[in-house]
Amino acid sequence: MTRILAIDTTSEHGSMALLEAGRVLEERPMPSADGYGHVLFPQMEDLLASHGWELHSVDCFAAAAGPGSFTGIRVGLAAVKGLGEALGKPVCAVSNLQALALFGTAPLRAPFIDARRGEVYGGLYTAELVPVMPEAVLPPERWLASLPEAAIELIAAGFGCLEAALAACGRPNWLRSTAPRWLASAIGRIAARRLAAGQAGDAIRAEANYVRLSDAELFSKPL
Repeated sequence: MTRILAIDTTSEHGSMALLEAGRVLEERPMPSADGYGHVLFPQMEDLLASHGWELHSVDCFAAAAGPGSFTGIRVGLAAVKGLGEALGKPVCAVSNLQALALFGTAPLRAPFIDARRGEVYGGLYTAELVPVMPEAVLPPERWLASLPEAAIELIAAGFGCLEAALAACGRPNWLRSTAPRWLASAIGRIAARRLAAGQAGDAIRAEANYVRLSDAELFSKPL
């Protein structure tokens, strides 16, 4: 039976999950206000031990690839890439927005995350989790305006950052679904699909999904 270890360190709502044969055995919140570098591996060892797993028995390592905290994304991806390379196991880097889309029920799903600075990270996916348009970071009103005129399901952990823009745009046929803040189990479920389809890659191909430029890139000035 295929075993997957999935982690999400891209926000303050970190989490970790173990899956076996596509079934979530446990998802464990992993909150850390001061980063994950010092807590990730101790938490991982404890979770594995609680189910009698050894690291070498894991068939695939998966991590949230963003969008989210730049440092958090790097910590999580570096961890699974290192484990995958050391143990010769496949690695999956999964978009947080795609993971959110997994919690929807409609044919067209528009997951979003509060990106701060008056913007949201947003995407549009089919029920099969195929992207319909590129993920973007935009002010809420501009992101909503970019979505097609169709019955769309908005999916997020919270709608506060979108409320004003939603009231202004007036599209009554849009559904709303609230997703959990902990995404490790969804990351693992998507990784299980990819692994079954032969789409899981090696460690070197697992890439971050920053969407927004870093502050260094945003504020750098040409010489």
